[in-house]
Amino acid sequence: MITTSTLDVTLIEPRLKHPVIFNYFDALQPGESFIIHNDHDPKPLYYQLLGERGNIFTWEYLEHGPESWEVKIEKIPDDKEEETVGALAAADYRKAEVFRKMGIDFCCGGSKTLKQASEQAGISEAVLKHALQEADKAPASHLQDFSQWDPGFLADYIINTHHRYVKDNAAIISALAQKVAQHHGNTHPELIELAARTGAFLNDLLSHLAKEEESVFPAIKQLAGRGQGLSAIPDACTVSIAAAIDNMEEEHEAAGDDLRFFRDLSNNYSLPPDACNSYAYLFEKMKEFESDLFLHIHLENNILFPRAIRLEEEQDQQLR
Repeated sequence: MITTSTLDVTLIEPRLKHPVIFNYFDALQPGESFIIHNDHDPKPLYYQLLGERGNIFTWEYLEHGPESWEVKIEKIPDDKEEETVGALAAADYRKAEVFRKMGIDFCCGGSKTLKQASEQAGISEAVLKHALQEADKAPASHLQDFSQWDPGFLADYIINTHHRYVKDNAAIISALAQKVAQHHGNTHPELIELAARTGAFLNDLLSHLAKEEESVFPAIKQLAGRGQGLSAIPDACTVSIAAAIDNMEEEHEAAGDDLRFFRDLSNNYSLPPDACNSYAYLFEKMKEFESDLFLHIHLENNILFPRAIRLEEEQDQQLR
């Protein structure tokens, strides 16, 4: 029987890491736990475990890098099952919209329970649960059921919708931020830092999109094609999907930190009395950009990436 033992996954062959960890988890009795030790953030494992086993575990960081990472994984007793905001948002985008309106991060912060998310947002858990129950009454569009989409199709949708949005708006927002800082920086010095950080943030984000489009997404489409028997699809990536996704999610976390910094610096995009039209337009564009990026990252972190990892694991098992 496994209790709170430690599994050093750095000693396991990469393609076998997740199967071994799943074997450890499946051997747990409700209430038991084990610790995984790794040399990088094992967040992709969280999403795969959530996708394949459901909301039957807790995920607690004991050590958070940068060189050593340890996570305690506990199988929740049947009467104490907790749902995470990421799982709820992935299953029903009506609930993701509730989280967005309440200022709850359901993409980078998707591993939080409802209790944890409500406390961080400064609202009661009862209010949050009531809002989620009300969301169930709204009609659900088939277009919102992203979890049922083919991974390759979803990857193309993300590129054509969200990547295109970033590319179309990055230069506009960067230029606006510079213009507003030049006109109002003397009386509102935070705008100077906002402009500088926004420019760096957008450059990093565009570089991130290029990596997804040139490497990660083609590899996911290749995996999905193999699953459908389309063997003629050319190789797109020589590294494992899990490793590539790990890097993408780290960059998503950094983007989420930047968005929170912008909100703090601008006092939640509050306009001062002397704000001009460009000032107001900048803040509206940044709020719009934030909303789109949250959905963008949600589709990747909570839906596309877990499915890609599962496909890779399944195909590796078939080859053994």
